[in-house]
Amino acid sequence: MSLTAQQVLYGYSIGIFPMAHEDENEKIYWYEPEMRGIIPLDGLKISKSLRQTLRSQKFHVTINQSFEQVIRLCSDRKNKWISEEIIRVYCELHEMGFAFSFETRNNDGKLVGGLYGVALGRAFFGESMFFKETDASKVALVYLVEWMKSYHFILLDTQYITDHLKRLGANEMTKEDYLIVLNEALKTDIT
Repeated sequence: MSLTAQQVLYGYSIGIFPMAHEDENEKIYWYEPEMRGIIPLDGLKISKSLRQTLRSQKFHVTINQSFEQVIRLCSDRKNKWISEEIIRVYCELHEMGFAFSFETRNNDGKLVGGLYGVALGRAFFGESMFFKETDASKVALVYLVEWMKSYHFILLDTQYITDHLKRLGANEMTKEDYLIVLNEALKTDIT
């Protein structure tokens, strides 16, 4: 049975998310980590070098201008969990107005970094990021957090936590605490 956009939205609403498993012919599995990665919107850590990059204005960020290109660039990695089926469904979510891409472009307009995820209620479920130039994905993340604050979001879900995300201020919460915050975030829409 194929994955559907409605299944993915329902999954997010109950705290689970899909990933493909490349060792099993890209079969889709649902994940529900015991410890959930989040970035508190008031806790994003911007390093001195990233602050300099932001001030330099060598990048600008666009939203939803290259969604499929962003997800395909995110999928181009050694440990591949973004399959063609995932790409198809998230592109459908994008067309439905739920999935967003934040694209970092250099001064020539070339796409050099970005991220994508799904917005539901006042929660944003970050899926993946990529960069081709130093700090390009971090610039997209800074822009995402500012965008989320302007729309009164309360949850930035990173699913898992990595050393890279820790340096940016990510931390973990238990599955039980995550579900409490998630339920609060889903009570109201961003409009």
